[in-house]
Amino acid sequence: MNKRQFLSRFGLSSVAFLETSVNAQQKDLSAESEFLSLYMAQAGQTKLTPNVEEQTKYHLLDTYAAIISGSQLLPGKAAMSYIQKYAPPGKCTILGSKLTASAADAALANGVMAHADETDDSHNRSRSHPGCSVVPAATASGEIFKISGNHLLRAVALGYDVGTRVVMAMGGPEFSYSSHKSSHSIAGIFGAASAAACAARLNQQQMRWVMDYTAQQSSGIYAWGRDTDHIEKAFVFAGMPSKNGVTSALLVENGWNGINDIFSGPDNFFEAYAPLANKKLLTDGLGERFEITQTDIKKWTVGSPIQGPLDALELIRQKNRFDTQSIQKVLVHLEPSTAKVVSNREMPDICLQHMVAVMLLDGTASFKAAHDIQRMKDASVLEQRAKVELIFDDELKQFMPVRVAVVEVILKDGTRYSERVEAVRGTPRNPMSRQEVIDKALDLIGPVLGSQQAKDLSKLVLGIEAQPDLGKLIYLLKNNA
Repeated sequence: MNKRQFLSRFGLSSVAFLETSVNAQQKDLSAESEFLSLYMAQAGQTKLTPNVEEQTKYHLLDTYAAIISGSQLLPGKAAMSYIQKYAPPGKCTILGSKLTASAADAALANGVMAHADETDDSHNRSRSHPGCSVVPAATASGEIFKISGNHLLRAVALGYDVGTRVVMAMGGPEFSYSSHKSSHSIAGIFGAASAAACAARLNQQQMRWVMDYTAQQSSGIYAWGRDTDHIEKAFVFAGMPSKNGVTSALLVENGWNGINDIFSGPDNFFEAYAPLANKKLLTDGLGERFEITQTDIKKWTVGSPIQGPLDALELIRQKNRFDTQSIQKVLVHLEPSTAKVVSNREMPDICLQHMVAVMLLDGTASFKAAHDIQRMKDASVLEQRAKVELIFDDELKQFMPVRVAVVEVILKDGTRYSERVEAVRGTPRNPMSRQEVIDKALDLIGPVLGSQQAKDLSKLVLGIEAQPDLGKLIYLLKNNA
């Protein structure tokens, strides 16, 4: 759907748009902000295409699985402890528990749990993890404003569209790597705010004010890379942006106003954060290209840069017969900045050398194995890990933001096996099937809520458009034991 078709759908002519643009200049309002805010205001009533709706369900289920499994991990326990100690009971649910809190506190806790590890989805062109901030914000706001299942899907899809586009306009991965600011946090807060504002049914003018308050709350620096327990990282990627995004929407819904266009005029957001930003990318493909369909769902519950190497190793093992004792060396080639993120890290799920060793021994990389810290000291794992060499390969820079991985297995008799992965399983070019998404969700949800509730939840989410409200969904997201 191009801009002309979109305007026609809502009864606006190109002449009206031109007149609006002229008037907008007088009001310090850019054409991009005018169109973006109109799109946001109409998103809750705009039907998604069948493919976009299906993909949104997958990401919704995948993120709920990340939240529920994350409730059992260290960051999740920290989030629960905070809620129990400081947050009074409220109208919104802390998923995977019996606790309730305010919308903002629920978004904080559920966001931290969503990125308690590396289970959640990721978007390469913005270098962000949209689901872990957007879904908690949409869910908490959905409880407050009593939206339908269809409305929830549309709010989530909008959050992915807006948050990722803000960072892509700022420069995408290049901005992330060079600015010291956290693209994950920035995309997260604008995505969360958009989803929450959609749930609140805000109008076009209110949407612009939401963007204003969101810009003022945007925060996060790359220092999270030094976090060893994933708690601060979960806060930066998801908890903080989800809470702040919900806050933006609630302030404006409550009657607060702000400046008309935070993306243009003196001291605007881009001028402060990314002076070389391309503002036109805010609306590039909006209504035609849905970023939720461009977002990866991880097959393996490990950091994104490790996905390709594990895919490659699995393919090598499927095609060739050999045992671990016959392996001399395993060479893993990754682009340098990507390799740095996962090289010899303290946490198992973001340590490439450790996860490759686990894959060699187990033939797979389960959620349990990816979170077994004690196993990092196991003698058999250390024996295999010593064979793994991570190569910071400059030749792979040309393919970024696509993370190409090359794995070579060299046996003691000189035999070499090699696989090159350019489309990781779960990426748009190599998507997971509906059943694969379900199987992953059951594996993560079942140990926490029980296998039957996990099945019921998966079935409901994949048919969420039929739900007149979120009551049944919220019940199945609670710990009802």
